[in-house]
Amino acid sequence: MQQGRQDLADEELAQVKVMEQYLPQQMTPEALEAALRDIIAEVGATSGKDMGKVMGVATKRLAGQAEGRAISAKVKELLG
Repeated sequence: MQQGRQDLADEELAQVKVMEQYLPQQMTPEALEAALRDIIAEVGATSGKDMGKVMGVATKRLAGQAEGRAISAKVKELLG
């Protein structure tokens, strides 16, 4: 609070708390990994070459539950 306006900061933070109530619940890293392991097995992926197949299913199935870049990073890790 460089300008010394804690009152404005508090108001903004209160608004964020209200908005967060309406956002979809995000998956935990453990739940994301478990879901991706299931998807990898389902599509028969065995290497990084199969990333597109996994991502196609994962982004649709996990929409609103995990960010795309988190899904991508975990798929790379699991197939790597």
